[in-house]
Amino acid sequence: MEGGWDAERIPDQTGRVAVVTGANSGLGLVVARELARKGALVVLACRNMEKGRAALAEVKAVATGPEPELEELDLADLSSVRSFVDRFKAKHDRLDLLINNAGVMASPRRHTADGFELHFGTNHLGHFALTNLLLPLMEGREDARVVTESSNAHKTVRGIAFENLNGERRYFRWNAYGQSKLANLLFALELDRRLRAQGSTVKSLAAHPGYTATNLQSAAAPFVDRMIMKVTNAAVGQSAEMGALPALYAATEPGLEGGTYVGPDGIAEQRGYPKVVRPNRAARDEQAARRLWEVSEEVTAAR
Repeated sequence: MEGGWDAERIPDQTGRVAVVTGANSGLGLVVARELARKGALVVLACRNMEKGRAALAEVKAVATGPEPELEELDLADLSSVRSFVDRFKAKHDRLDLLINNAGVMASPRRHTADGFELHFGTNHLGHFALTNLLLPLMEGREDARVVTESSNAHKTVRGIAFENLNGERRYFRWNAYGQSKLANLLFALELDRRLRAQGSTVKSLAAHPGYTATNLQSAAAPFVDRMIMKVTNAAVGQSAEMGALPALYAATEPGLEGGTYVGPDGIAEQRGYPKVVRPNRAARDEQAARRLWEVSEEVTAAR
């Protein structure tokens, strides 16, 4: 893309309703802000409501359409996911964009409120349930899209360890994170296949931010990891404004097909402007994707 695609190129979003998870900071805040700047009604879905209120003020300051909204959403608690959906449905009868952005990274071994390993439960299962519960509001909307944020970390694992999803037999926090990001990409691609098979009007796409310096690196990781990543962020990390561009491109660029994966155009997809990239072999494993879907559907009861 000549000159590099940036947020100025986002088409007018007037009349569109968007939900952005993890919009209280980092990539999610930038995505929410830029969609609101282009006229969308943006719902900031945040676990930390104090940070969410500060983010809401920032988004309000640039919004050119309806006033943005703040709603509590803890993806590590399926009851919170269902409560969010109920509140959203009470206010809105439609949804055009769902940006599955929130996540945790490199946390010591912990579990969600429902007993799932924290990375898998938050990054994947929470978004799996949220998406399936909101999809009926997206059906029939013109160019409705689900955009799920993955990561280059999906390339660090060979596949989904179905026999050890909760990390009970062995646990390494970086593997757990990488597996959750592979699950995000498997889910996004399988969702697209299922939507196509149903003749749905909704598209499922995925994106990754490359190496972006955000507070995700310091939100849950142990102290030593946080110090290493602080140095790395300063040396090679790109800004959240740049890291958010692939998700914004996937959400708004006209003509993109479902199943598209977007990342930075630089070396090893670590930084740069958005371009369409190719998922690795593990992410294209349709058998693993179907199995992951079936497992996720069973444990979340989200259909």
